[in-house]
This record gives sequence, C-alpha cells and structure tokens, in this order.
Amino acid sequence: MSRVYDRVALIGLGLIASSIFWASKRKDVSVHITGYARSKETRNTARKIGLCDEVFDRLEDAVKDADLVILCVPVGAMEQVMLKIAPFLKAGSTISDVGSVKRAVIDAVEPHLPTDVKFVPAHPLAGTEHSGPESGFASLFDNRWCLLTEHESADKKAQNKVMNFWKGLGANVEFMDADHHDLVLAVTSHAPHLIAYTMVGVADDLGKVTDSEVIKYSAAGFRDFTRIAASDPIMWRDVFLFNKDATLEILGRFTEELFDLQRAIRTGNGDKLLDYFTHTRSVRRGIIEAGQDTDAPNFGRNLEPDVD
Repeated sequence: MSRVYDRVALIGLGLIASSIFWASKRKDVSVHITGYARSKETRNTARKIGLCDEVFDRLEDAVKDADLVILCVPVGAMEQVMLKIAPFLKAGSTISDVGSVKRAVIDAVEPHLPTDVKFVPAHPLAGTEHSGPESGFASLFDNRWCLLTEHESADKKAQNKVMNFWKGLGANVEFMDADHHDLVLAVTSHAPHLIAYTMVGVADDLGKVTDSEVIKYSAAGFRDFTRIAASDPIMWRDVFLFNKDATLEILGRFTEELFDLQRAIRTGNGDKLLDYFTHTRSVRRGIIEAGQDTDAPNFGRNLEPDVD
C-alpha cells in the first residue's frame, strides 16, 4: 500500500486514534502523525508509549501542517474542537472523524469548515470495551467495516483518499447516507449497548438485595453484558443524546418484540419461542459467515489467566 498522506493529525488519543497510529505505521500509509489530547496525563502517556511521531500541548500546533485531520473525540465535543482548529487548518487539507453518529457530526462540523478544506465523515465499526491511549493495537480494523458518509458538499477526490487511507489500515470501506447510517447503527450498536447498560443496572440492584450473588454467579450471557457496559461512558452518553430519534425508534420496536415474548412465556407458547429463537440464531450464523466474528467456543476469547 502506497502512502496516502504525508502528515496526519489525530485529535483525541483514545482507543481508535491509538489503533489508527499503530495500523498506519504497520501499513506505512502516512509519513508523519501528530497527536493532541485535552488531558495532560493522556499526552504524557502517549509520549511514554511512543504513540504519534509528535504529541503537542496545543491543539493548533497539532493540526497546522496536516493533510488529514481526524477528530477522535466524543460527538458532543466535535463542534467545539472544529471551532478551535478552523483558523489553523492547511489549505487543501481534509477533515474527517470517527464518530458513531453521523448526522449530528455533519451538523456540528460543516458550518465551521473553511472554504479550502474538505470534509469526509467516517465511522470505523471496530472497538473494544477498553479506552485510552494504551488500549489501541494495529490489527483493530482488519476486515472490519469503515463507513464513509455522503453529504451535501462532498468532494470525490477527498473521499477517495480517505477511502484508500482506511483500506490501508486494513478496513473494508462502504459509503452510506448519514441518516441511514444513524438508523442502522441504532440497530447494530446503540440500542444493544443501552439494553446492556440497563440489564447490568437491574442486576446490580438485585445483587444488592441478594448479597451480590448475581455478580458472584454470573453466567456467560451476563458477563457479555458487563463487557459491553464497560465501554467509555462519555462517548455513549453523547451517542444517545445525538442519535436520539433513531435510537428511540429502535427501542420502541424492541419493546414491542419484548412484550410479544413476554406473552408467549406467560401463555406457555413454546412454538412461538422456538420459532423466534431459531430465526435469531440464523442471524448469528450470518455474522460469522460474513467474517465479522468467530464461531470458536466463548467467541474465541482466551480464558487462560495472564502470566506476568
């Protein structure tokens, strides 16, 4: 893969930004990568582990010579960051992002975009429950999807370069309308996370009543809920606030399905339950066949204890 950009700036140095850096160096898709984080502690950690070729203490210094600036901050912080960096962006450069919501990001960034700067919204569908600069790794995007968003002032040349950049990091790339993206992600990510948070909250309340037996005797299903619910709380707060309509629509449909299953259990309708579970099992099979997960026991996770 040939180099796509000479200089890339990463604003925010968490899991995704860290993985972009390591994947970029593995694939040699950028010559020089600068970074900035609001927290001094995060900046110092990044320097300590060699994350980014340069880590700056000032936002404007990180972006001023960059060909591509990637906003790796919570959705709610996008507009504030864009306002700060707009006067310092290089003419002809491109702004992109990694936000889990796209319509709100476009609305936050586009009004403040200098006329000589292009904007290519992006969302890599990859991550873990861990966060922070030390959580990233080079293979995070391998065979995962990165969705690039069509929008009103899209520039095809800039889109193609961002597409090649993500392909260089190991991702598959597809274009999608912003509103459709937000609805699809409400189904595949946002609502499931909210359900996981809710289930863990219910179990915690019950655990207080039962002397924490819910936690002590957790089965695999509940452990997976807690893994999902361990994700960055600030990021997920913003996801739900800025993708409110789509999330509420999917939660409404979920509630209807849940009432249907409650009725089947109450009335002893085993045929209904068996048909429903058989169908949903086929969805899992489709995910595996698409290469987006493994059918190995326990989802392929290593159960051996870490050895120092």
